[in-house]
Amino acid sequence: MDYISVSEFAKKFGISERTARNYCANDKIKGVFLTGKTWNIPEDAELPIRKKSKVKETPLLSALREQKAMKLKGGIYHRTQIDLTYNSNHIEGSRLTHEQTRYIFETHTIGATDESINVDDIIETTNHFHGIDLIIDRAEEKLTEAFLKELHHILKSGTSDSRKGWFAVGDYKRLPNEVGGLDTCPPGEVHRQMKALLLEYNMKKGKTFEDIIDLHQKFESIHPFQDGNGRVGRLALFKECLANGFVPFIITEDLKMFYYRGLHEWDHIKDYLLDTCFTAQDNYKAILDYFKIKYK
Repeated sequence: MDYISVSEFAKKFGISERTARNYCANDKIKGVFLTGKTWNIPEDAELPIRKKSKVKETPLLSALREQKAMKLKGGIYHRTQIDLTYNSNHIEGSRLTHEQTRYIFETHTIGATDESINVDDIIETTNHFHGIDLIIDRAEEKLTEAFLKELHHILKSGTSDSRKGWFAVGDYKRLPNEVGGLDTCPPGEVHRQMKALLLEYNMKKGKTFEDIIDLHQKFESIHPFQDGNGRVGRLALFKECLANGFVPFIITEDLKMFYYRGLHEWDHIKDYLLDTCFTAQDNYKAILDYFKIKYK
């Protein structure tokens, strides 16, 4: 039997190499084996079939998927890509404007400007667009460590961080870090804590909105990646709202400080963060109303 490499398999089926490696590592491709650190995949191997969620696809998720496939401009997919990318990046210090973000999405160029622009801001903006596509395509898929690492890999690929030997693109942090002056999980403990967090979350049947917010807060407290935790966390948050039939939301600049306070105070007063998320949710509902997309 002839065998092909991970990169050949990924190219054949139009998936990322990381996804292909995860399939191999989790025995989802029949007949694979390792030679040293190299996976050998049977040439006639098929792409694993993902189990579909029992949750009915919402009108919003249907619209996002349909408009993404159509490459439709001016609809909810177009609006979500720009608003979510701009706001999530802006919270983390990107200096690109909303208009520049829109221009990159629509034309794949930055446009004329008199100011110098950080190249990483441009790369991470483009990468974030791809991250949103991933959570739309695979919204019902169970949230796993591999999925979160794939989001991180998408977000940070090609950035200046990716050229640093100590920075792990698409993998957990190697050096201790902090957020808002608070200690986070030590690197050696990240896998254990993330595995426990996701196991507890995925075992819940009929997840509530509070369950999803709780997952987000605990993810941010662990801070598993060297950088990009906020953006990966908010992408996962948006995905889980889509997967469980809740209206998703975008944390905007005017809600940023309330959002941070809510994350810090979650263990003491949950209403701070919940109220902020409900406000953001109301803002997104107004957009759905404009586009006449039904929701509960």
